[in-house]
Amino acid sequence: MRKLFAVVLCVGLLLSGVASAQETIRIGANLEMTGAVAAYGQMIWEGINLIREIVGDTALGKKVELVLVDNKSDKVEAANATTRLIDKENVVAIIGPAISGSMLAAGPICEEKQIPIISATATNPLVTQGKKFVFRACFLDPYQAAAAAQFAREDLKAETAAILSDIAQDYCVALGNFFKEEFEKRGGKVIVEQHCKTGDQDFSAQLTTIINANPDLLYVPNYYTEIALICRQARDLGYEGIILSADGADAPELFSVGGDAVEGLYHTAIWDATRGLNDIGQKYIDLYKEKFGKDPNMFGALGADAYLILINAIERAGSTDPVKIREAIEDTENLDVVTGKVTIENGDALKPVVVRKVEGGKFVFVKTVTVE
Repeated sequence: MRKLFAVVLCVGLLLSGVASAQETIRIGANLEMTGAVAAYGQMIWEGINLIREIVGDTALGKKVELVLVDNKSDKVEAANATTRLIDKENVVAIIGPAISGSMLAAGPICEEKQIPIISATATNPLVTQGKKFVFRACFLDPYQAAAAAQFAREDLKAETAAILSDIAQDYCVALGNFFKEEFEKRGGKVIVEQHCKTGDQDFSAQLTTIINANPDLLYVPNYYTEIALICRQARDLGYEGIILSADGADAPELFSVGGDAVEGLYHTAIWDATRGLNDIGQKYIDLYKEKFGKDPNMFGALGADAYLILINAIERAGSTDPVKIREAIEDTENLDVVTGKVTIENGDALKPVVVRKVEGGKFVFVKTVTVE
């Protein structure tokens, strides 16, 4: 009789464990919490958790559990984190990584294992190209670069430009190439192209070449640390022209590293933190300011967008089946997220581009650009 009771008790505990697991939806977060671009991953993680305070942490009546793995800003680590989240943590979807190089390492694994992955901020076209399970919550490099080129020609009246891009980062190289193509298509001329590498501290050789060419505008489509250092050294060397960057500039470290040298810098961005374009966006901005006493950042907002896209897809799919979730993500249309409205098309997010300028140690809204 005791043996029978023990068996019944064990079976009951096992079934209880299964029921508990079924009541939880596990979503992975493969993010850069340490390493060269740790600020991006940390801001995205912050945004994901903040939006959960606003919309809740359930879907289909079940608790949504986040499983965070640090990819250390490294492509190999990003691939390993993806495998771990799928095979060991049994997630139904993944948010991240933040940067294109790491997404290019993670995406094929998700494609093979048929688990949807959505990056908040990876903008390289190759990230989603030819894939069904890979998505992004931000616009693409070609569109962002085309918007920058259009703004440079039409608003800044630049006739000539120089490009200084980080050859170690797929994102930076792609933006530089797409900017050149669009800038010249619009009648401008890129008169010099130079390269640097992540972690470089001295840009004097490249900047001397650029300054000697005397361009109207310098395009630096890099990440925040290199942008800040380039601005400081360019100004120290006497460059007085316009400096234009991309969404990689959007981190508080741009100001702490660059100081006064980043004053006047223009950059393309996914949104402007001073105004909500919808109710959920304004709620996010208000809560962020209340909790942290400062304006929210783009990376956190896009992290929130990625989470909202996923939860909405799970709800519309009516299932935690990753294949059905993938189908629902692809069918996303005019969904209200923190940065406005988003439609997903072939894995990519369709959104307008915001242009901002650094004034008084902060980003100030200039305009939105829709590429013509």
